[in-house]
Amino acid sequence: MRIIIAGAGEVGFFLAKLLAQQRQELVIIDKIAERLNYVSTHLDVRTVKGSSTSFKILEEANVANADLLISVTSSEETNLTTCIISKKLGAKKTIARIDNIEYLHDKDILNLKDIGIDELISPESLAAREIKRLLREAALTDTFEFDNGMLTLLGIYIDKDGFLANKTLKETTQFNPERNFITVAILRGGKTIIPHGDTRFLPNDHAYFIAVPEGVQQVMDLSNKTRVDFKNIMILGGSKVGYHAANRLSKKYKIKLIDPDMDRCQVLADELRDTLVINGDVSDVDLLKEEGIEEMDAFLAVTDNTETNIISCLVAKNLGVAKTIALVENMEYIHLSQNIGVDTMINKKLIAANFISRYLRKVDVISLTGIHGVDAEVMEFEVKEGSKINNKMVKKLNFPKNAIIAGVVRKGIGHTTFGDFIFRPKDHVVIMSLPESIREVEQFFK
Repeated sequence: MRIIIAGAGEVGFFLAKLLAQQRQELVIIDKIAERLNYVSTHLDVRTVKGSSTSFKILEEANVANADLLISVTSSEETNLTTCIISKKLGAKKTIARIDNIEYLHDKDILNLKDIGIDELISPESLAAREIKRLLREAALTDTFEFDNGMLTLLGIYIDKDGFLANKTLKETTQFNPERNFITVAILRGGKTIIPHGDTRFLPNDHAYFIAVPEGVQQVMDLSNKTRVDFKNIMILGGSKVGYHAANRLSKKYKIKLIDPDMDRCQVLADELRDTLVINGDVSDVDLLKEEGIEEMDAFLAVTDNTETNIISCLVAKNLGVAKTIALVENMEYIHLSQNIGVDTMINKKLIAANFISRYLRKVDVISLTGIHGVDAEVMEFEVKEGSKINNKMVKKLNFPKNAIIAGVVRKGIGHTTFGDFIFRPKDHVVIMSLPESIREVEQFFK
């Protein structure tokens, strides 16, 4: 695909990095020369200096032949205008980053597609949705269900005294005689590993498994993890992410939200009828205790200050909160999360970039998910009659080394896929792949 990205900030750069690894043809537009220089020194892409709302600049970027234009500058107005103009000049698809959530709720009424905007994304709304997903299970660093739970992705932190520590995958097979789960990835020191039989689990690893329903509890038992039912959640910060998180979560949980700005609290109290909004200093530990942090099942720190979020999560963890999530601006912090005591760190720009990246393949893929800090994607494909994978055995596929077939849902039943498994038409196949192997993986399903 030929893709133009307007905006070389953090979202634009990370998105360009993901797409460059997939060998897409990219052009990056930005008004700031320093940003473009940084992009040019790190990625093999073409850059154009100027405003993305300029006809001349868009023509220089050859927008008429673009399969997709993505506008992710810091200005909502610029992004919307860029998409409208680009569509008129010939871009096939357009995506705009927005701040005003009303556009998402009313996009059908507004008929945005008619004026040239095919898709809208809100990093804050996506972050809130991600938080809701992460709260499904306290003992897990990540979880995602395929086909209504017939297969489940589980993320587990390997404790130094845990059962799995220092064992190879081969050594753990005796505890999985019915093949109810398979290890699909290990995050170690910021590096993503697609494991094989001799790969060893090490303390401080983040290990990821795909399990059938019966295997979910087995993985948790092997990892010495216990289930926690959430009831009470405290949110620190009435930011846009805090607002969207409270709005989504209050339908299921009891929510307390704390923010230092009285005016903001009044607005939140009016709009979040099922949330208890408290005005107070978010860094005041005594206030957190007075408001019952020790009785909370989960603690979300989503202020605009990364350090406040991390430190308050550490305080919450020290006071016995089962699940902590911190919003951070620096993407590099995400790899450090559990090593410093925070269960999960999220970055709204990274979430937005991953969402856009997955959007590119949603025609061919049933479902997709990313994993926080893991440089890989989990994809679900359907086997077609004429596809390369149909009627083939796993061990005879010559599948890419940087990808792994994790499981199959066949006629509504989940199966793990070891070497002797044979694929059939209409199977839903779940695959974990590093970015450089995604296009090769896709060829098996065409």
